[in-house]
Amino acid sequence: MSKEQKYTKGFVTSKDGTTIGYRQMGSGPGLILLHGGISSSQYFMKLGAALSDEFTVYIPDRRGRGLSGAFGDNYGLQREVEDLDAILKKTDAHYLFGGSSGGLIALQASITLSSIKKIVTYEPLVYVNKSEMDKFNEIVQRFEKQLAEGDVITAMITAMDVNSEVDPDQKSPLANHLPSIILKPIFSHVLASDEKNIKGDDVTLKDLMPTLKYDIQLVNETEGKLQKFKKVQSEILLLNGSKSPLFLKNSTEALNKVLPHTTHKELPGLNHDSAQNYGKPEIIAKEIKHFLE
Repeated sequence: MSKEQKYTKGFVTSKDGTTIGYRQMGSGPGLILLHGGISSSQYFMKLGAALSDEFTVYIPDRRGRGLSGAFGDNYGLQREVEDLDAILKKTDAHYLFGGSSGGLIALQASITLSSIKKIVTYEPLVYVNKSEMDKFNEIVQRFEKQLAEGDVITAMITAMDVNSEVDPDQKSPLANHLPSIILKPIFSHVLASDEKNIKGDDVTLKDLMPTLKYDIQLVNETEGKLQKFKKVQSEILLLNGSKSPLFLKNSTEALNKVLPHTTHKELPGLNHDSAQNYGKPEIIAKEIKHFLE
C-alpha cells in the first residue's frame, strides 16, 4: 500500500455483537466497498483512493479478518447482511460496490434493505451449474485439507489453479509451464515477502487463506435460490471481465436474466482480480463513477 493512501478507522457492532471494522477515506456521498474471498480491506485501497475524490469510501474488513471480529456461530449470508446493515446505519451510505462474494452479499442485502439505492458488482458468484460447483467444492476441500496438514505452499498452488480445474480453458500460465518443484520455492518466497512487508492493519496472505471456505459457503447457500434475486430493490451495474473463467461469466449471465433493474457490461482485458490493488482498479473505478452519477 502506498503512503499517500491515508485512511481513518471506524467500528460498528453487528446484530450478534460482532465488531466490524472499516477503513474510511475521501468525501462526498457514502460508498461501501465489499471485498471477496482470500481478501480484506487492504486489497481495495487503490480502488478506494481512485473513488475518494467523489465519495466518502468505507472499506470493511468482513468478519473473520483484520479489524473485525470472528466468523462466530451460524455464519452465512444473513450474518453478512447484518454486518452491512450496521455499517449502512452508521454511515448513511446508499451506494455499494462488491467484488466476487462481496457482490453476492450486496445483492442479498438489497432484497431486504431499502436504504441501498445503487450497487455495482464485479463477477458475483452464485450457484448456477451443479457440475461446476461440485468441482469447485472438491477443490476447496482439497485446499482445506492441505492447509490443515500445514502444507500452505501446496494449498496456494491448488488455489491458483482452481479456475482451470473448473474451466479447463482457463489453465494458469504458471501452472501450465512450471512444475511443482519450481512453483513451491516461488510461492514460499511470496509468503515470506508478504509477511515481511505487512504493515499496520493489513492481514497476511497466510492468515487470509483459511477464510476461503466461508466465502464458498455463501455461494453454496444460493443453490436453488437464483429466482429470489428477482426481489433485489436496487439499481444494479453488473460487471465482468472478458478474461475471467467461463463459470464466472455463467453466473453473471444468470443474474442478468433475473435481476429486475440491471445494466450488464463486460470489460475487455480484465480478469477476476482486476478490482484489487494488483489488478486494474482504475478502470473499475471509472465504471463505478459513471454509474453512480
